[in-house]
Amino acid sequence: MNRDLQDSDDQLLRRIRGGDEAAFLCLYHRRQGGIFRFVLQMGGSEAVAEDVTQEVFLALIREDFGYSPERGTLSGYLYGIARKLLLRHLERERANTSVEAEPECDEALPAGGDDVLSDLTRQESIEAIRQAVLALPRRYREVIVLCDLQEMEYEEAAAALGCAVGTVRSRLHRGRAMLVEKLNRGGDSSPALGGLRTARCLI
Repeated sequence: MNRDLQDSDDQLLRRIRGGDEAAFLCLYHRRQGGIFRFVLQMGGSEAVAEDVTQEVFLALIREDFGYSPERGTLSGYLYGIARKLLLRHLERERANTSVEAEPECDEALPAGGDDVLSDLTRQESIEAIRQAVLALPRRYREVIVLCDLQEMEYEEAAAALGCAVGTVRSRLHRGRAMLVEKLNRGGDSSPALGGLRTARCLI
């Protein structure tokens, strides 16, 4: 198990290619949560996020899995697969994904829970952020989710999205401005980007 934790993603992938089940489980546990949250944040549906996440990891064991370390990180490649699968799903559905109330993280609530009004206010603020992120046009939502919520490096986000780093930066700048505008229009007084980090575990 220590070896699994010390191995890089690429080393784990090589072991997976050799039929090492423990390596697959290690990589799955390492990357599954982030990919699930990315798809959930992009689409708003937990069921779709579960399906896409499973498909991403099934792709790992296919012979035609086309990852190349020279083109970027394995993590970025997996996010790129998740993005393509989600877009394909959304095209098939051709309907706006409804935003259901998702199970909330315990971390989103203050410890102790003595101040119920404060808890409710905080949850309303996080919900406003979630709605605002989901309302962004897809190209801006993608970079907000990857860079601000998933804390991905610009280079890795660019690899996942198949665009230049400069494009990620400009979309992120524009997306943040649009997000602040949406939150201000909705009467949310909390700082948008600070609120994004608070909302990370919920969205």
